[in-house]
Amino acid sequence: MNPTQLIAKKRDAGELTAEEIAFLIDGHVHGRIPDYQMAALLIAMFLRGLTDAETTALTDSMLRSGVTLTWPANCLPRVDKHSTGGIGDKVSLPLAPLLACCDVCVPMLSGRGLGPTGGTLDKLESIPGFRTNLSLDEIYRLTQEVGCVITGTTPELVPADRQLYALRDVTATVPSVPLITASIMSKKLAENLNALVLDVKYGCGAFIKSRSSARELAAGMITVGQRMGVATTAYLTDMNQPLGRMAGNAVEVAESIDCLRGGGPNDLRELVLELGEDVLVGARVFSTRTDARAKLLRELDSGRALERFERMVSTQGGRLDAPRPIAPPNDVCGERAGIIESIDTESLGWIIIDLGGGRRQLTDPIDHSVGLEMLVRIGDEVSSNQPLVRVFALPAKFDAVAARIRTAITIGDEPTDPPLLIAERLG
Repeated sequence: MNPTQLIAKKRDAGELTAEEIAFLIDGHVHGRIPDYQMAALLIAMFLRGLTDAETTALTDSMLRSGVTLTWPANCLPRVDKHSTGGIGDKVSLPLAPLLACCDVCVPMLSGRGLGPTGGTLDKLESIPGFRTNLSLDEIYRLTQEVGCVITGTTPELVPADRQLYALRDVTATVPSVPLITASIMSKKLAENLNALVLDVKYGCGAFIKSRSSARELAAGMITVGQRMGVATTAYLTDMNQPLGRMAGNAVEVAESIDCLRGGGPNDLRELVLELGEDVLVGARVFSTRTDARAKLLRELDSGRALERFERMVSTQGGRLDAPRPIAPPNDVCGERAGIIESIDTESLGWIIIDLGGGRRQLTDPIDHSVGLEMLVRIGDEVSSNQPLVRVFALPAKFDAVAARIRTAITIGDEPTDPPLLIAERLG
């Protein structure tokens, strides 16, 4: 095969075969196809799009560029959840140990935050000693011993994705649904799962702004997952206000522990249960959602899910009994009475970064102690001078962001319905 001819074929809106895509990906990973040709191919894919068959073939070729997790025949069913990310999205922290109490294993490979949305690994690293760089052997062992791990990917898994993403980042081809689909699904399918549930977020606090775009991405990922033999479903969830009350790192760990104690904000608890019951039915552990939810509630409210989280943290080197410093609190108050009309959630995410709680570049350090607590929700009636947001930061940093936080929350006069958290289920 000739790479130049294949690039021209895609440039001219032709459909590449699975064999052609495998040739291109394997050639790039092993250095036979240079970056400039792969960059040209990515631009052609971005402009011309990919069919479902091409997207599946691309995902499969990326998956096969490295090792996949291989489980013994007597291993429990493997399940996982993937979220496209949003402000205050801490679902993975309570969900993984909760599912591990329900006769499944959760080998959760997660990422770091970049831009206004936080990363699961950054949140867990606010726990002193917690390791997010497990080796393949540790992933195998701890997943089977504890029932769950939450860790970063390893160099052996899906090397093609790292190489392609580096090129997409500098060729303006990141916002391509087929390329996003292949990137996400190749990493998740490398876990060798029985069932996967996707939380595709949209709105001002997510990187996907519209529900229609979220639906397009969700549908593409479901198609690839099902074509590759994994029971895959998706939820479209609203991110026009933060999930739960806390947004940051140490503060989100604290809220996740509250959820595992049977408490926590209702929206967080409900989303954890909804995603959990869906993936348990998908893995055929339960035949009905009612039975799955009943089991999840028993494990959550009994404290067993919290015990599993504590065990996971301990086996990954973390110490929950050690202090997790949280910066001093100060409240931002409203200037008028009325009804919370909207929240500029993305702005709040950037404010957390400016406090030091996130990163603009992957090399930026993180201050795990800073964060925000939402004291109001969309649709709430508020009085003048009522606290709207609690800021965890040193006084100088608080003073620098207080006005921006006040601007991010619009107070109107007309009644406003709060957004529905779960907008749609697909698959």
